[in-house]
Amino acid sequence: MNLNLPDTALLNKFIPKTKFTQQSFSNTKLKQEFTNTIQKITWLYKLSQETTGIPKTDIVEEIQVFELQLKQQIIPKKVIRLIHRSIPYPILYILTYQGKTAYAIVLDTNEQKHEYFSDWDEEVEFTFSGINLEKVYQNLIRTFISSINTSDKVFSEVVSTDLKIKQLCKDVERFESKIRKEKQFNKKVALNQELLNLKKELQELQKA
Repeated sequence: MNLNLPDTALLNKFIPKTKFTQQSFSNTKLKQEFTNTIQKITWLYKLSQETTGIPKTDIVEEIQVFELQLKQQIIPKKVIRLIHRSIPYPILYILTYQGKTAYAIVLDTNEQKHEYFSDWDEEVEFTFSGINLEKVYQNLIRTFISSINTSDKVFSEVVSTDLKIKQLCKDVERFESKIRKEKQFNKKVALNQELLNLKKELQELQKA
């Protein structure tokens, strides 16, 4: 794992798990999940104007890079949400388990919050470059979006299209399940037509 980040941004600082579990003390189930899934948390890098020379913006002042060493080969989505709520900066998560690696990041704006995850040992190349830290953050999120070509689109359009594709994929699965269960021929025909329309819309978005 080589992120090609400057030494000036390196922290490599251990973070006690209690920093996060104390904040969710009333949620015993979440606290237990945190304990069962997280072995160690390391604050690897802090990307700021001072450590990278890349200007900050009002929206993104810093970007953090955390390594979560796991006790199980799972993506701890609830734990990531807890950490995200606790830290007021965007975070790129590096998830490790017995030599395997996955990545996660959360998009959080006034309009939307959405989580992005890689597969285990998926080849991911992050670009920590941009005219400011907000653009760096956007470029990191673009790396997670493989459903469409993101290079020639503004960031808001990329995110909007990706969310539409994800929703359409869920709708396709839902209709396929309905069709399998439906016994009446006429209803099955109508459902199939709706399914075809959804698949056509999905293909058009993926080609856009």
